[in-house]
Amino acid sequence: MCTGKCAKCIGCILFPLGLLSIVSNILLFFPNGGVWRTEEITEKIWFFPGVIGGGLLVLLPASVMFTAGANRSCCENSCAMMMSMLMSVLGVAGALYCMIVSVVGLQDGPLCDTGDGTFIYPFFNQTPEESYLFDHTAWTECKRPQNVVMWNVVLFSILLGVGTMEAMLLLAQVVNGLIGCLCGTCMNNNQQTQDGLN
Repeated sequence: MCTGKCAKCIGCILFPLGLLSIVSNILLFFPNGGVWRTEEITEKIWFFPGVIGGGLLVLLPASVMFTAGANRSCCENSCAMMMSMLMSVLGVAGALYCMIVSVVGLQDGPLCDTGDGTFIYPFFNQTPEESYLFDHTAWTECKRPQNVVMWNVVLFSILLGVGTMEAMLLLAQVVNGLIGCLCGTCMNNNQQTQDGLN
């Protein structure tokens, strides 16, 4: 098993996922493509689940994974894999944060004007049976911003899906990093074999 190549592969997949997470979070600030005042934007968006959790805290270990297994000596390889494993734990925490905030954002629903000029959470504290997520006719309660319910549902769902994939990949890297730290990388073994033939 080539732990060095596996780490680089996971890192390559995490980069676009992290960027997608950041873009999705930024789009949440502009419901239906409009610009709204701070007090008219759903509170959970200000927790930056995609920018911090699914973005920066995932891109950091992804960048470390590119260097894991690239060094020549056995000691350097083990240290790089150990570092990628530790950074992956940080990334898992970020991905879980993104998932949790996204679930709460989906559960509470968006902040919107129901027609009287006051911005409220019309779907707050609904039971799972009466959730607006399964009753699309309830989405018309929000008059402004237009399509804010769909906007929030789609983007928070993307963040939830991306966070889940990131968490699984990073957990796989924790295991991969542990194996690479204990057993070395195949890159290191191949290098030793080539040196022996020369």
